Amino acid sequence: MESPVQGGTRWKRFAVVMVPSLAATAAIGIGLAQGALAASFSVSGQSFKVTAERLEGSGFVQYGAYADGYTLKGDKVRHPVAVSGFKTATIKNMCQSVVTPDVPLIGTVSMKLTAGTGADLVEAKNLYLDVAELDADAEFRNIDIGVAAKDASKGPGMQPGTEGKANPNGFAQQADTAVLTDVEQRAWSTTAGTFKLSNLSLRLHKGTKECY
Repeated sequence: MESPVQGGTRWKRFAVVMVPSLAATAAIGIGLAQGALAASFSVSGQSFKVTAERLEGSGFVQYGAYADGYTLKGDKVRHPVAVSGFKTATIKNMCQSVVTPDVPLIGTVSMKLTAGTGADLVEAKNLYLDVAELDADAEFRNIDIGVAAKDASKGPGMQPGTEGKANPNGFAQQADTAVLTDVEQRAWSTTAGTFKLSNLSLRLHKGTKECY
């Protein structure tokens, strides 16, 4: 880790979680682009990749949990994740991609989504992300490390409906604000009270085409 900077904490390549997950269908994506809707996204038990030029969030909490995934044979698998919650977040130049192999009669198919590429940014409220890997530059303001997950008060609280997937007395951290730049992440799911994708573009590709 790098040394703290004046007025906050900056950690190079810090594995925190912040970017919304893939909208699983074009219909959902178009609806979100047209207005702020409640959203809950996962991609049939698959992980997906996300990049962002910049994410700014307020009211941050992070704690450990697990996400449910599935093998190609349909067997259920649990994956350790870091759950990050934000009261509000804006994202610039977001890209999300998921690759589905062995589609009958087609082969591998990729879905790639971009949003927030113009003057209007992606916006989210009460955002939760289940992420397995992330690389980014991160800066936090007024960060508290080592609080119990159930006692974290700066963020939106523990993710509703996931009580059995996390230890409420387990390790957590929180901050007033967080700024992430040059984000690359692999995630399992996202939920948000509202989630608005400005300047949405969603494309399907034959073969492998990912954000990174």
